[in-house]
Amino acid sequence: MNDTDLIWLALVIPTIGAGLIALTGRNPNLREAVTLVTSVALFATVMALMASVLDAIGPGIEIGFAVEPLGMIFAAVASTLWIVNSIYSIGYMRGNSEPRQTQFYVLFAVAIASAIGVAFSANLITLFLFYEILTLSTYPLVTHKGDENAKRSGRIYLLILLGTSMGLLLPAIIWTGVATGTVDFTTGGVLRGAVEGPLVAVLLALFMFGIGKAALMPFHFWLPAAMVAPTPVSALLHAVAVVKAGVFTVVKVIVYIFGVDYLAETGAGDWLTYVAGFTVIAASLVALRQDNLKKRLAYSTISQLSYVVLAAAILTPISIVGAALHIVAHAVSKITLFFAAGSIYTAAHLTEISQMKGIGRRMPWTMVAFAIGALSMIGIPPTAGFVSKWFILSGAMSSANWVAVGVIFLSTMLNAAYFMPIIYRAFMYAPDEPKDGKKPHGEAPFPIVLALTATAIGTVAMFFFPDVPFDLAASLAGQ
Repeated sequence: MNDTDLIWLALVIPTIGAGLIALTGRNPNLREAVTLVTSVALFATVMALMASVLDAIGPGIEIGFAVEPLGMIFAAVASTLWIVNSIYSIGYMRGNSEPRQTQFYVLFAVAIASAIGVAFSANLITLFLFYEILTLSTYPLVTHKGDENAKRSGRIYLLILLGTSMGLLLPAIIWTGVATGTVDFTTGGVLRGAVEGPLVAVLLALFMFGIGKAALMPFHFWLPAAMVAPTPVSALLHAVAVVKAGVFTVVKVIVYIFGVDYLAETGAGDWLTYVAGFTVIAASLVALRQDNLKKRLAYSTISQLSYVVLAAAILTPISIVGAALHIVAHAVSKITLFFAAGSIYTAAHLTEISQMKGIGRRMPWTMVAFAIGALSMIGIPPTAGFVSKWFILSGAMSSANWVAVGVIFLSTMLNAAYFMPIIYRAFMYAPDEPKDGKKPHGEAPFPIVLALTATAIGTVAMFFFPDVPFDLAASLAGQ
């Protein structure tokens, strides 16, 4: 089977899976078995493509799709995490007796198919199509609970994501096509000699703010609003597909549309360092004030996404490597944190950090996994976050970008300030005894604990075995 066939197969598998999930909806065991089999099949397909990329396949596939290192990273992240998220969802959706479970699994499969389409897009038009399908397929997941708060949050979600893509991203794509005669992703970029002077900065702004899924301020409000969704959906938004589609698109546009060298020569991207840096710091400060665990994690995500944007804006090969690696590191670390939040809610029905005194003594597996994810977000070894932050910081220092250096150091302190108290409260305090005479809660259902343990192990494993993501990232940066 050639690469073209494999790409189509990667798109078809989750799409067929969505249909089979719908057909088996009345039988939860069969429905969830289909979900797991489909996720594993997609993972196997993506891994088959991985071998081709690592063997330096030829450029371009003439049907709107192509395999390149950055897309391979995104596809590998999405397909891998779909497996563990499916396992987690079985425990969470059943444990909380969530309604419309078949609809949930169907839409989740469609969202993954959209993410794969984004990952393997050969041009801006193809990417835009799947980018929009991803927004539309996740809207019903955000509003899953069906109450007024969920509907209001869903409106914010759609307004910001569709507003930015239709009002800013699409005009940028059209401008690029008219000016250059192509919207293909091309090594070294396509804009040199076609768009020059201040217009380069204007076009870059349309792209960066038009990619609302990257959550650059002030277009970030959709992310905390979407926290009304069930935790598996939060994991989809923050780790598996949605925000990763955003920062993936940011990096892909900078590398393959503008060209790193062209942006560095013109200085047209200098402003992006300041916008990304502001988002990193401001979101971290807001996170410090949140007592609701999922909201604190949401603002942490906004901050961490802008690490990727900041790394891309530094415009050095080593920082591009850091940007690509942070997509992976953030995915595996943040999904661990959201899995832990959902585990706490399922077992103890707690949502506020102030309520979680001593919870690590009753839910040790959950809170050890949470601690690993948090340490990775801070950037402490031996975790994935240390690897990616090391490359981002190295890129900033090698280019004497002291603004970026300052942002990384300050934000690391802020990350510690909003994560470490949670860990301290969980393990250093004695838990309160239940006041109603009930038996103290323990861990969440086994599928939940299995999934969060697997992602926590993956967070550490990337520190010791970073070869595959590093090789792909280095190829992206031309190293």
